Amino acid sequence: MTIRNLERAVRPTSVAVFGASKREGSVGRVVVKNIVEAGFEGQVWPVNPKYREVAGFPCYSSASALPEPPDLAVIVTPPKTVPGIVAELAAKGTRAAVVITAGLTQKNGLRQAMLDAARPNLFRIIGPNTLGLMIPPIRLNASFAHMAPQPGNIALLSQSGAIATSLIDWAADNNVGFSHIVSLGDMADVDVGDWLDLLAGDATTKAIILYLETISNPRKFMSAARAASRLKPVVVVKAGRHAAAAKAAATHTGALAGADRVVDAALHRAGILRVTGLGELFDAVEITARFRPLERARLGIVTNGGGAGVLAVDQLEDSRGELAELAPDTIARLDAVLPPAWSGANPVDIIGDAPPDRYVEAVKAVAADPAVDAVLMLNCPTALGSPAEAAAAVAALTKDGRIGSKPVLTCWLGNHTATEGRRILQDAGVVSFETPSAAVVALSYLSDWAKAQTALTRVPSSRSEDVASDPAAVLEIFRQVAKEGRRMLTEPEAKAAIQAYGIPVPRTIIARSPQEAGLAAEQLLKTSRKVVAKLLSKAVSHKSDIGGVILNLGSAAEAERAAVEIERRVREHVPGADLEGYAVQPMVERGQAQELILGMSRDPIFGPVILFGAGGIAVEVVDDTAIALPPLDNVLAGDLIERTRVGRLLAGFRDRPPADCRAIEAALNGLSQMVVDFPCVMAMDVNPLLADAEGVIALDARIEIDPARVEQEGPNPALAIRPYPAGWEAELDAGDHRYRIRPIKPADVELYPDFLAKVSPNDIRLRFLSPRKSFPDLGMKRLTQLDYDREIAFVALDRDSGELAGVSRLSCDPDRTLGEYAVLVRTDLQGRGLGWALLKKIVDWAKAEGVKRVEGLILSENYKMLSMAEAFGFAISRHPTELGLSLATLVIQPDA
Repeated sequence: MTIRNLERAVRPTSVAVFGASKREGSVGRVVVKNIVEAGFEGQVWPVNPKYREVAGFPCYSSASALPEPPDLAVIVTPPKTVPGIVAELAAKGTRAAVVITAGLTQKNGLRQAMLDAARPNLFRIIGPNTLGLMIPPIRLNASFAHMAPQPGNIALLSQSGAIATSLIDWAADNNVGFSHIVSLGDMADVDVGDWLDLLAGDATTKAIILYLETISNPRKFMSAARAASRLKPVVVVKAGRHAAAAKAAATHTGALAGADRVVDAALHRAGILRVTGLGELFDAVEITARFRPLERARLGIVTNGGGAGVLAVDQLEDSRGELAELAPDTIARLDAVLPPAWSGANPVDIIGDAPPDRYVEAVKAVAADPAVDAVLMLNCPTALGSPAEAAAAVAALTKDGRIGSKPVLTCWLGNHTATEGRRILQDAGVVSFETPSAAVVALSYLSDWAKAQTALTRVPSSRSEDVASDPAAVLEIFRQVAKEGRRMLTEPEAKAAIQAYGIPVPRTIIARSPQEAGLAAEQLLKTSRKVVAKLLSKAVSHKSDIGGVILNLGSAAEAERAAVEIERRVREHVPGADLEGYAVQPMVERGQAQELILGMSRDPIFGPVILFGAGGIAVEVVDDTAIALPPLDNVLAGDLIERTRVGRLLAGFRDRPPADCRAIEAALNGLSQMVVDFPCVMAMDVNPLLADAEGVIALDARIEIDPARVEQEGPNPALAIRPYPAGWEAELDAGDHRYRIRPIKPADVELYPDFLAKVSPNDIRLRFLSPRKSFPDLGMKRLTQLDYDREIAFVALDRDSGELAGVSRLSCDPDRTLGEYAVLVRTDLQGRGLGWALLKKIVDWAKAEGVKRVEGLILSENYKMLSMAEAFGFAISRHPTELGLSLATLVIQPDA
């Protein structure tokens, strides 16, 4: 379940309060008082066998005594009574309750008893251990909060009741209103993912803010978050940023992939903007609700005080923002209207005696500069100018907080003299901040949000996400390791596995004795200048830590002596270790190569994560890494590289040419694909991976598996984001053409313009239910960027030309109760069976995914589509509310 029956909670016409009380200081008294004083217009039914009346309302002894089933129940009774109340309410017909009561835990069994009572009737539990539920637009305050929030368009979801009340208090002083305030409590049933799904479709909610401490059901959270953040800003404060990481791990990745880095990666992939504290939360919401994301946020600053401008620039540097470089024409324009002593550059210091008209001329010039994406205006109080008059002049330049299309931010410094100026700006719809730093940080949210949103609309430039691999070979390696009862692969085994997924490795010869090591070196030295000898032992994971790697061996004799020395070091440092021999390899000498690390580890919440960064033996000390959630494609892999410092070095510097980033992306994709294919992979390091202009090569690799999961087939169920469903590909013979039908991929956006050009305007109208002359770029990206957990589209591609011939699509509600389908075939290719084949794919998918009902909205004049649907078994009826529309319905799973 996700949003099933939650609509009863958010739009109730009646509320029953179990545990309603007259006793001073009791939660039951406060909840009833809050409901009454908020002005809730529905029925209010106190329930408590001790009273006949509470707060002027008749009081009932139990759920069965109520005149009818309440839409929403609020429960504040002792923990032991809660399961029975839930069972009684469910039997009566109520379907949602806010359980404020604490103390229902797994340990005492009451939590499970409550859920067992709710489950047969899909009864929804908000809580337990919650502050309550507040929906200001309908005057519902079913909580024990200290004050009622104002109505507005921001939804607040908080895992802390104390944080919720603090934000309500702050909002009252800052004239901020809410559409919903939900104290999530222990989330025994309804969790943050459910609320995100509900709020994504709520017309009164324009932005969502979250205070999170934990994330339950990560795949549902990711799907819900991605759906919500496509439609409206979602801003989060996640507590616990500095939780201690694992003290020991079998791989470097396990040590480096701290929990908060994984949360960051997940929120980034979900398109969510993360801020660090409550102070920034509403600033972020305000600015993202007012303005669109900015891919670049080059800032133009106008100030009457040089120091304030310097502070703004300092914060801009700290935020990795950009100070706009003003064009010569702009400088000339400013020279003409400003005193000779003005700063002559950005920030534009217009001097402390600036009258309002000087502000106006300077701001107009800066805003008109094509290199400026946003404008910040600063005012410092002086005896020579009125802050209020300056504010009024600036406000007159703006419309909806912008000058043209450019966001305007303001900061009127001070307190006593600045208050009136801030009020004038805010009344005019101009964003105002108390400090230059706060204004610049707020601007950074627009660019950070743009980066997060970009993760939702990535379009790979090629089809490099199709990784060439040999999973059968890797499975045999894993089977042998499991047969021997091991978890760690040897270096040769690990290298063979990654090579099977397209990651190049040097040739390796296994030597069982020092003499064999010499012979191996002799063979390799025929084509290499030097060789390397490495310890081969199943008992030692980090060979370098005990001196188990010796480099620069130029002869067979040196290699033999190195093997003897390695054995001595093993006996000294790990006396009981089983020394199986030595791995002898060519010494890879690429002087201009960067040492990188690729890795994978498992997060306890989000499952497998991919790591990339600067590698080598000091990888933990350098700690220049970034995290991403698999599955990856070439663009997401490129984004991962760009989020590291070493990523900038890979672009080339001084006499060092750029590294082959395509080869690095391919290596990341290969590693990601292995994680998707093999649920048994628990951790992995490729370190170092050398990268230069010639490509990449892995000098060492380490893989840990769970032997018990080796036979478990992919795709990996532990992934927080469902991977591409490759198993749904098929071939179709249609007359003189053969077609490949497969799930849609992000790269297919490239096929859409030509496809749509060959679809007649009438077919476009029939498919989209109205005429459409164009399809925005973002809209086409969204057609191909799917969350496969909720939505699927199948494309039919001509086997010869690769052209897109037809598309079918199924969009499911979060509960999979209903999936809405649509089919579009190129006009010149209709009548060949493509539409039937694409519709069958949709229905087969719905059956496999447990979707209960498939429906299609079809214009009543679309006889071809109606005939095909009816022949397929769909029931056709008139739409109950929309004239000219028919409804095609196919029941997949009848209700029990």
